[in-house]
Amino acid sequence: MKIENHSIDIATRGKGTYEITRQVASLIDRSGILEGQVTVMVRHTSASLVIMENADPEARKDLEEFFDRLVPENTPWFTHTYEGPDDMPSHIRTALTRTSEVIPIMQGRMALGTWQGLFLFEHRHAPHVRQVVVSLIGSDES
Repeated sequence: MKIENHSIDIATRGKGTYEITRQVASLIDRSGILEGQVTVMVRHTSASLVIMENADPEARKDLEEFFDRLVPENTPWFTHTYEGPDDMPSHIRTALTRTSEVIPIMQGRMALGTWQGLFLFEHRHAPHVRQVVVSLIGSDES
């Protein structure tokens, strides 16, 4: 059984989705793990992870628009606004999504569907560097 932990930094340009599938796949490839699982976790309270369609960018645009409408900025009854009008909405959006994903590794690859990709979902307007922890566990034998 092999266990590896890595940290990758993802630079964002502000709100939106940023595909990280290739970075995670590269770590799996370098590890030599053929069967097992990968846990991916973002270490922030204003960004999250989603598995989403990666073929048509309009699907992600619709997701982003949905969250903008679901948790609007400048909501007058939010009190946690020390860092601006996107402060509390970003925390709520993170709470409604996920900060980690566990994906099986089969034959040395993530067992994602044909149109699935792993995305960092940045909820803040300002650019950030988000730290993502990738934990691999498995065997190099199939």
